[in-house]
Amino acid sequence: MSVEETEERSESALPYGLPGKPLARGPFLFGLVGGLGVLTAIALAQMVVHSLSVIILVVVAMFLAVGLNPAVESLQRRGLARRWAISIVFAGVIVGFTLFGLAVVPPVSKQLAEFIAAVPQLLTDLGQNPTLRQLDADYQILPQLSGLAGQLGPQLATGIMGAGLVVLDGVFTTVTLLVLMLYFLGSLHTIKQYMLRLVPASRRTRTAALTEEILGGIGGYVAGNVLISVIAGVLTWIFLSIADVKYALALALVVALTDLIPLVGATIGAVAVTGVAFIGSVPAGIACAIFFLVYQQIENYVIYPRVMKRSVDVAPAVTVIAALFGGALLGIVGALLAIPVAAAIALIVREIVLPRQAAN
Repeated sequence: MSVEETEERSESALPYGLPGKPLARGPFLFGLVGGLGVLTAIALAQMVVHSLSVIILVVVAMFLAVGLNPAVESLQRRGLARRWAISIVFAGVIVGFTLFGLAVVPPVSKQLAEFIAAVPQLLTDLGQNPTLRQLDADYQILPQLSGLAGQLGPQLATGIMGAGLVVLDGVFTTVTLLVLMLYFLGSLHTIKQYMLRLVPASRRTRTAALTEEILGGIGGYVAGNVLISVIAGVLTWIFLSIADVKYALALALVVALTDLIPLVGATIGAVAVTGVAFIGSVPAGIACAIFFLVYQQIENYVIYPRVMKRSVDVAPAVTVIAALFGGALLGIVGALLAIPVAAAIALIVREIVLPRQAAN
């Protein structure tokens, strides 16, 4: 076939002629495409920033689902179907939340009601105080306080409404977290299989083994952290009951909850409970301070290493640094996620990066 015939066929197939050079080589269009790329990157960054709370909620739900998965698999090994195992574990989580609310809310409500009921008598006692009456006669303190109270009334009402909205938002976030956790727990195997299909077939077996190791470490970390918190809460409840501190169960639950936070959680719980004990009795407060000082040493050097030695293989210095970085980036959530993430990175470096470097 001649060159002329080939050109005629090409022109008949392309009635508008042969295409020219790509316009993308032009400087104007190149700059336009580059500018659109920059704008797209900025828009994506803004989307991530504005949806950061949702992203954190999803990550925490996935983290909790992975942490509860070993309990589900343990029930499966005992002959239960996965859906029934998930139902039992999820019911246990709901019961835990409910017990915490029942233990904490009534004491707080009772103390608030007692304070409100005591306000009239408190004002009467203040009005009969000789020193205050003399100061009121000299400086007109009571009328000024009455005017200040009238000004603060609307602000107080607004603050109460804001506090109510915060409580409703917290309840909604908790419910959303539990629902997401339930969905992730039910579809965890499907998610793993789908993610593995994105890996090349030649590396799929090794990637699956590393993934199972990482997920097992996260599950062990969550289970171990919960176990340590339960131990702290139970021992605190026993001690506070012996020391006859009011609201021992609620304070023990506060200690168990704050003990979940790495590095500073145990100290926060100890300071809070000790302060409450000091309000009731100075000897009880001193006893609480001694108890927490001794218990934290036992937890840090005896309980924590024995519980966590099979869960996360991370050096203590790396654990502290990871928790500090996680807390600086995402607050309490970042501190909770930092240690298992550091363990996963350490596993990848040990199993992939170091052998590759040794082979070169």
